[in-house]
Amino acid sequence: MIQAVLADDEVLARQKLRQLLREIPEIEVAGEGATAAETIDLVRATKPDLLFLDVRMPDMDGFDIVGELSNGSQSLPCIIFTTAYDRYALRAFEINAVDYLLKPFTLERFRAATERALQQIKAKQQNPHAHAAKSQNGSPYTTRIVFKSKGRILFLPVSEICWIGAEENYVRICTQSETHLLRETMAHLEEKLDPSTFLRVHRSSIVNLQYVKEVRPEVDGEYGVLLNNGQKISMSRSYRSRIKYWLDR
Repeated sequence: MIQAVLADDEVLARQKLRQLLREIPEIEVAGEGATAAETIDLVRATKPDLLFLDVRMPDMDGFDIVGELSNGSQSLPCIIFTTAYDRYALRAFEINAVDYLLKPFTLERFRAATERALQQIKAKQQNPHAHAAKSQNGSPYTTRIVFKSKGRILFLPVSEICWIGAEENYVRICTQSETHLLRETMAHLEEKLDPSTFLRVHRSSIVNLQYVKEVRPEVDGEYGVLLNNGQKISMSRSYRSRIKYWLDR
């Protein structure tokens, strides 16, 4: 049974979480915290797998709670933030929160967040040593990109990104099934991505090597990168050495 702690200063909010969790039989509530101090003590005492954490608490915000819990020897639980404020989503992403639920949220949205948490928790339980090593020697590169889209806040795993294209002051992120337009620069986004997986092939294009089917010569000595969905991305001469280095590894 997965143990969870509910942290929110509003009684009704905690009651709603309990009600929703009745639909998730794998999760059992280990306790509730109405203040930061209660939450910290409860997490340290019960060592839960999952923490539902409100951002705005009366004595300390949710991020300070996470910081306080991080100071101990105990590993952090998976964290799902629950809040009425969307402006903290990026901070939640930076500390690797599983999800960020905006109040009021539906049962379907809640299910999606808890399912993601359950997957992470089960993976950790099956291979705790690998998880510990990953936590201690974590990659400096991001594993998810967080952005707003059609009124939602999306947490997109970078593994789902096929390629990224620049469009003036925006970047277009393309997956197998959809595209998203973000106000971001290619240079800043490239810094966040693992260069062993994401390769800049043009001033305006980055490809995920996991989705590259082949690189083929074009006219005038240029090359084209063919993705496994049939889409072709142009490669400029100035970036050709990068693909050659990757092929020669």
